[in-house]
Amino acid sequence: MARIFTFRGKNPEEFKEMKLEQYLPLINSRQRRAVKRMGMQYKALVAEVDDARKSGSTGPIRTRVREAVILPSWIGMRLAVHNGKEYKEMEIRPEMLGHRLGEYSFSTKHVQHSAPGIRATRGSKFLAVK
Repeated sequence: MARIFTFRGKNPEEFKEMKLEQYLPLINSRQRRAVKRMGMQYKALVAEVDDARKSGSTGPIRTRVREAVILPSWIGMRLAVHNGKEYKEMEIRPEMLGHRLGEYSFSTKHVQHSAPGIRATRGSKFLAVK
């Protein structure tokens, strides 16, 4: 049996039709405050996403606004979020509602160190180099 995703008792189809004023009481206070106090870049991103949705654009929307809270009208859209070096492309899913864009575009990589090389330690100082 397929699992149906719900957020605060509502399914994704209800969220797509929901107005911003109806969505705000459903998210946490910190995200609600960030949405109410949108900066100029955040407002421009919201307008750009709405224009892309209306025009039926299929390409990703590039943005550097990592602190933007994901809104219900963005479900199904493709965004490319800057991580400091490059743009990481993602598709907005219903599970991402209420989170920020930067949470899905990691700015650091996981470092995996291997064994030390020649002359990497004090003990290997006396080994002959071929």
